[in-house]
Amino acid sequence: MKTVIDIWDELGQLPPEESIHVLTRLFALYEGRLAKDAEDNCAREFFRHLAAAVDQTAGCNLNRR
Repeated sequence: MKTVIDIWDELGQLPPEESIHVLTRLFALYEGRLAKDAEDNCAREFFRHLAAAVDQTAGCNLNRR
């Protein structure tokens, strides 16, 4: 099994256009889990964290303009 450090390193080596594919796959995976079980805490937590990351990134981008 890969460690968190291994995965982080691999993510850092991905070209930007491939990073969106990773995010899309994760999104689809957890979306499917929620479709099967709306109470899946792991999937719900994934989307809470994802929403927070999107909001934080959008806020940073607005501050740079």
